[in-house]
Amino acid sequence: MTHEHTASGEIAGGVDTHQDTHTAAVLDTVGRVLGTSVFTADAEGYAALLDWMRGFGHLVRVGVEGTGVYGAGLARVLRENHIQVVEVDRPDRRTRRFQGKSDPIDAIQAARTALAEHRTGTPKQRDGRVEALRNLRVARRSAVDQRADAQRRIKTLIVTAPDELRQQLRGLAVSALIATCAGLEPDHTDAATPLTATKIALRCLARRHQQLSTEITELDELLAPLVAAINPKLVAAHGVGTDTAGQLLVTAGQNHDRIRSEAAFAMLCGVAPIPASSGKTHRHRLNRGGDRHANAALYRVVLCRLRWDPRSRAYAERRTKEGMSKKEIIRCLKRYVARELYQLITTDSPQPAP
Repeated sequence: MTHEHTASGEIAGGVDTHQDTHTAAVLDTVGRVLGTSVFTADAEGYAALLDWMRGFGHLVRVGVEGTGVYGAGLARVLRENHIQVVEVDRPDRRTRRFQGKSDPIDAIQAARTALAEHRTGTPKQRDGRVEALRNLRVARRSAVDQRADAQRRIKTLIVTAPDELRQQLRGLAVSALIATCAGLEPDHTDAATPLTATKIALRCLARRHQQLSTEITELDELLAPLVAAINPKLVAAHGVGTDTAGQLLVTAGQNHDRIRSEAAFAMLCGVAPIPASSGKTHRHRLNRGGDRHANAALYRVVLCRLRWDPRSRAYAERRTKEGMSKKEIIRCLKRYVARELYQLITTDSPQPAP
């Protein structure tokens, strides 16, 4: 712990967060370092960190790295104590090349960024129904990925299986294939033979597939009423289902007022075109940033509307005649859809929890 000055006016803080410890720094309004210290990443450490910072003066703002990961608990405590919390990016490579890398240096840099309010954002609130929705979606996404992996491995085993087993399983629909493989009764005492070993592997994978399907169904039964209760207008929008609405709500966060405009929401979702003009050349390039899960959700909405929505179909036909490719049309439609759904997300009327 270091103390360089004693202040009584306004101060700003910065925190470099880690799994077990948080390193904090305090600056005055002219950028002088008043002190740095290390605290444990638990409730007692959060309280001690806040008391330590307040000992230097009136704390007006704290910049925290990783408010959605290791700094989530600290950010929650600071908000409860009416301290403005800002999310700061880690220092760029050029800054680290000249200043070096250590926890106190990163904490001081976070405090300077918060003081200057440069490249800062309002972190998401981790208390509310949207946070509950995020947790359930994490479990569901993991189950969906693992189920798809199990299904791929089953089909891979069938390709190299002995002829009699391959002929029995080839051509079956997915549901029939999973049921057949789960019902196999191999002799475990004969596991050294390729045929029996393949049957054992197929049965294990098929039963895992069935168990994951049950988990997904149970999670869907929880997610559907929760999403509808948070924002019923969003779920009712054309082409927006429970999964898509849930992802967009998680991307916006419980405190969606942190998103200043529909253009900022489009940038957050990675659907805002990036200017790439120079001299007499005026153009935009593809945006590869933002939340890619939200980008994929908007893509699914556009595909649905291109099939069923007359307005979207008419727009696609007009743009095609103008010489635009299908990919370019989809990019334009994603930007328009983001504008429409932003209005629904930010003007929601919360309903009682189910």
